[in-house]
Amino acid sequence: MTGGGLTHRLATLDDVPAIAALMDRAIGELQRDYLSAAEIAASRAHMGLDSQLIRDGSYFLIIADGQLAGCGGWSARATLFGGDASGGRDPAMLDPQRDPARIRAMYTDPAFVRRGVGRMIIGLCEAAARAAGFRRAEMAATLAGVPLYEACGYTMIEPFEAQAPGGVPVPLVRMGRNLS
Repeated sequence: MTGGGLTHRLATLDDVPAIAALMDRAIGELQRDYLSAAEIAASRAHMGLDSQLIRDGSYFLIIADGQLAGCGGWSARATLFGGDASGGRDPAMLDPQRDPARIRAMYTDPAFVRRGVGRMIIGLCEAAARAAGFRRAEMAATLAGVPLYEACGYTMIEPFEAQAPGGVPVPLVRMGRNLS
């Protein structure tokens, strides 16, 4: 599928190495204006791919100019954020009539920022969540992601900190929006 020169497809487990490399670049480069070097290092303990999203068929890849430009997904599971190596993940299924869908693990390659990659991921995730019966979506946003999410209609629910091993807190913002 295409849009604005961008194409998308669902990720497979074979894509994990390319996704991990993109995430590493995004974490290291796009957070520099928002976090200290210690916070960026600590954020790697919380950020990354939750491969359950791929297994659930809810993780999108965005391709531009033949390259992986971004990735992100949504979930009908209780986990709000965190990758495979993160603790505290909860695989329980959410009730679309009561609970918000989760927007998860969104990353844009630094070479493709400001080209509509993030907006495309949000649109794909919201459409899929709506089709699954969800009326609301929430996420745990990095400070670097907050401007994009606000531009897409998300509002702050609460700021919080994720505690990384070693004690360095990583600031995050719980954000949400109605999908109707």
